Amino acid sequence: METFVTNKTLEKLKYDLVRAGLVAYETIEQAQEIAAAQNINIGQALINSGFLTEDAILKFLEAKLHIPYVNLDDYSIDEKCLKYINVNDAKKYRIIPLFKIEDTLTVAMADPLDLFAIDKVIETAECSIEPVVSSEISIIKKINELYKDSIIVGEIDTYSNQEYDWRDELHSEDLSDNHIQKIIRAILKQAILENVHEVIFQKEDDGLAVNFKSNGEVLNKGNIPQVLSSSFVAKLKNLAELDETVSEVPQLGKLTFKVDEMTVVASISTFPTIMGERIFLKIYKPPKPLNRIITSESNLNVVRAALNNPGIIVVCGSPLSGKTHVIYSLLLEAASKNKNIMTLESIAKYNLKQVHQCELNENVGFNMDKASRFIEFQSPDIIYLEGIKTKESFDYFSSLVFDNKTIIMEFLANNMEDLRYKLSFSDFETLKSIISCMIFIHSKESIEVFSKETAQKYLA
Repeated sequence: METFVTNKTLEKLKYDLVRAGLVAYETIEQAQEIAAAQNINIGQALINSGFLTEDAILKFLEAKLHIPYVNLDDYSIDEKCLKYINVNDAKKYRIIPLFKIEDTLTVAMADPLDLFAIDKVIETAECSIEPVVSSEISIIKKINELYKDSIIVGEIDTYSNQEYDWRDELHSEDLSDNHIQKIIRAILKQAILENVHEVIFQKEDDGLAVNFKSNGEVLNKGNIPQVLSSSFVAKLKNLAELDETVSEVPQLGKLTFKVDEMTVVASISTFPTIMGERIFLKIYKPPKPLNRIITSESNLNVVRAALNNPGIIVVCGSPLSGKTHVIYSLLLEAASKNKNIMTLESIAKYNLKQVHQCELNENVGFNMDKASRFIEFQSPDIIYLEGIKTKESFDYFSSLVFDNKTIIMEFLANNMEDLRYKLSFSDFETLKSIISCMIFIHSKESIEVFSKETAQKYLA
């Protein structure tokens, strides 16, 4: 069986079990030795060895801590409260929300004395927490059942404190055919752990440099030896369905990879330089439900209204702020409304059900200009456009609003003042007049939503 009770609570109360007459002192000592030998906690050791039943431990905790015990097997959870605790925190701390009354959220915990977990939930849920005690196995069962539609991999935070070096895989004694693939996975894993979204491979005198780009700075994370460089590049291209024999012209592809529990999608761009081929990877996080990104009900209503009416939804932010991530969440939300949704993208970052995603392909002449001239014949209700650059494109897609279309586009701006400055040019007058909603991403924790009225007032 899996873990039932975590050790923070029982480590603090283990001798109270003796005083309560539930086990002997020698049993606690023996359970500690078992726990250390098997790398499990004392609760597991007591239960697995048959010294105590799970039910006995839970009733002891209820009486000792004066915290109610709730049997989740026959308990109906208010699923609207799931938004207060993301799936990764739920799994990490073995905790699940039950219901909320006014400003107090009641949560089931296997480890009710884990104050760090409580503080974390208070911080993210922004309300008071009332814990109850539950079986850990039943909590995990409920998490898997109720969060089944959540994408765990979208939450990077759970990895942030881990130390990891991809070179441990490079230097392993793995002689299997898929060793190169394991090295690629290790590099992507380290990027994810360090919350890095851009990885660059470029030739150096002593091999292939592995560089992470973060906050505008390029940091070297080690080199792939010269003897492995060709095999590494060939495998990387092969996984991205690129022509591994071509290095003289640019190529664009997509890599989908599994890293632990995380499904990673990365766009891959190759480019010839005088030093050799340079390969650039950009990692994209899976989209989350919109209500996990925009938690304010009033702001959610503004966005949902904009998705249901003609107009332009502009998603703004600095480079790597998460604009594409938010846009994909918008598309997920719109997909549930039986709309005809189409996208024009260089690379489809994730496949979305009920969304018709179109990848531009310059090799066959399918560029933004050609796509824009033909997309109307598909009668879309909602169109997402990636990376519009020209005034002609802005004007054309803005005109589609008058044909009852909803347009989603992104706009690069480092801050609100930068946005106001850029949109002050006359080229954007038509665009500003038909903005139905503006979303500005200040940071992962701070997303500002403007309605049509507030956006136009701010940009005036």
